[in-house]
Amino acid sequence: MFEAIYYEVVSIDGDYANLKKIDGESDDLKLVARALLPAEICEGSKVKYEMMSYSMC
Repeated sequence: MFEAIYYEVVSIDGDYANLKKIDGESDDLKLVARALLPAEICEGSKVKYEMMSYSMC
């Protein structure tokens, strides 16, 4: 089974958002299309990636 992965929205740039893993293992950012994220996200929002979809925490 896959575990949920938690991210923080670091920045939003047009149709994309930069996400950073909350666990702190890496400073790498993940670029994700905003269409895949909940509409209500803003910088600083926490999202959960589980079962191939994103949701607010």
